[in-house]
Amino acid sequence: MLALLMKINKNLILAIPMAMVLGFGFGLLAPVGWLKSLIVPLTFLMVYPMMVNLKLSKVLEGGDLKAQALAQAINFALIPFVAYALGKAFFPEQPAYALGLLLAALLPTSGMTISWTGFAKGNLGAAVKMTVLGLVLGALATPLYVRWLMGAEVPVDMGAVFMQIVVIVFLPMLAGHYTQKWLVARHGQAAYHKEWGPRFPPFSTLGVLGIVFVALALKAKDLVAQPGELIVVLIPLLCLYAINYVVSTVVARSLLPRGDAIALVFGTVMRNLSIALALAMNVFGASSSGAALVIALAYILQVQSAAWYVKLTDRFFGPAAPAKAGG
Repeated sequence: MLALLMKINKNLILAIPMAMVLGFGFGLLAPVGWLKSLIVPLTFLMVYPMMVNLKLSKVLEGGDLKAQALAQAINFALIPFVAYALGKAFFPEQPAYALGLLLAALLPTSGMTISWTGFAKGNLGAAVKMTVLGLVLGALATPLYVRWLMGAEVPVDMGAVFMQIVVIVFLPMLAGHYTQKWLVARHGQAAYHKEWGPRFPPFSTLGVLGIVFVALALKAKDLVAQPGELIVVLIPLLCLYAINYVVSTVVARSLLPRGDAIALVFGTVMRNLSIALALAMNVFGASSSGAALVIALAYILQVQSAAWYVKLTDRFFGPAAPAKAGG
């Protein structure tokens, strides 16, 4: 089972589109109302496993303050407003889609931030720190940004959003933290890193694929009625990711050494779409399926673009320094 999940996790480029196609087909052929009852358990399955290996103590370590400050400035002072502007431009009469675009931009970093930084031979310590900071700041800021930017177009129950953030982010974070502590105490640090820690993240993939399946199943009949919707949604998403990549790459090349630069790119472009999708499906009522469609499509762009960016990393930042002999 674990081996299969790890294989799927390495092939999200194919797995997520397949889940979307299966969900779409299911939504056309079968009743889908009952699927909403799966959203909360799938959300926990998606978020908890990736929290187990999160190291909250990394936030207190120094050495890369410039990279951290630049990453959070891009994440919270720039990208949400780019997403909001794109939503106003492309979806003036479709606030649910604009909401999905904003949610996709408001929750930076995921486990993929660390993975892709590692693939590109960037600074993993900086990537871990960006992941923790981005997740905590995003969880705190999202209700405020949504209320501020979308409150006039989408009903926003601030209490409900805060409660969902607690359930979706902070409870799994605490559960993951204490799971890690218990496993380290029981088996030792070395055994945890070698045997136990790697077992958790692949299970998050099941939750991601399940939520994507549910999102497309719930939206299937609407898409058949309006087949051009996919293209309508993809264009602003392409713009959002293109702007994010260009800005992050230019800032990183100009101001940071190679390792920190790579961490900054993946610490700003990789959004936590799992939590964004869970929020969309759990909180926003009539707007949920439209917002969820935008976020589900963002998965495809994010994974595909990250894979290509890794291939081009040396062209942007030069090759990694060779490992020292014996090091």
